[in-house]
Amino acid sequence: MDMVHLHVHSQYSMQDGLCSLDDLIKQANKFNMKAVALTDHDGLYGAIQFYKKAKSAGIKPIIGCEIRVKDN
Repeated sequence: MDMVHLHVHSQYSMQDGLCSLDDLIKQANKFNMKAVALTDHDGLYGAIQFYKKAKSAGIKPIIGCEIRVKDN
């Protein structure tokens, strides 16, 4: 069974992710991952760029979002 990371934050997750999208794709290729997710906080700011980079590298992009909910 292949490993797929389903909880990954990039530079678009302020104070929680340092990984650039290029580095994410590079590491996924290095470890022969067939798919990888991008699940930044509270937005999909890097989703289109991530999708294009992953597809061009032959990696299945999985797009998600970690949303913080505050109870009033």
